[in-house]
Amino acid sequence: MHNRNAFLVVAALCVAFVAATAQADGKAKAQVCAACHGADGNSSNPIWPNLAAQNPSYIVAQLKAFKSGARQNPMMSPMAAPLSETDMQEIADYFGAQTLNIKPLAADAADAAAAGQKLYRGGDAERGIPACMACHGPDGAGNPASGYPALRGQHVDYTVAQLQNYRSGARQTDQAQMMRTIAKRLSDEDAKHLATFISALH
Repeated sequence: MHNRNAFLVVAALCVAFVAATAQADGKAKAQVCAACHGADGNSSNPIWPNLAAQNPSYIVAQLKAFKSGARQNPMMSPMAAPLSETDMQEIADYFGAQTLNIKPLAADAADAAAAGQKLYRGGDAERGIPACMACHGPDGAGNPASGYPALRGQHVDYTVAQLQNYRSGARQTDQAQMMRTIAKRLSDEDAKHLATFISALH
């Protein structure tokens, strides 16, 4: 029994060491992303997404898409090209473990956020727009098992740009064209309202 307990302790220490090493490797590898996404995944530029607290599986999926060409971006495609799957996973795990800094709404954004909340939580049946929270969760944390990303605390400009890209077909990485279909039913005003609400969601 003593030997078995000793083995379990050693095994647990080994697992902890491997996890800590992977986290350290991920942090080191993620520093090349820091110029745009921030050292801790909180981007200071509203056109570049926050990665802090994003579901690692989603980050990996997007890096693979940039590498394969399924998702096109003149900045991200060459950044993803040299990454191995191990690199992608370690970077994703690092950013996923960081704390997202969610900023409160400005006073003049309250009306837009209220309209966005209505769409996010209830959709619009007449226009065939489902509630966003059905996939992305009531608190915007997403659904890692289904591959749906966390949206909470994301920059308004970035979210609007992605909805526009889905609408135009410039972005085609959505499952079963779900986001492309929905985005075509959203007006520019809808997109801005949703993005405003999402930016402060937590």
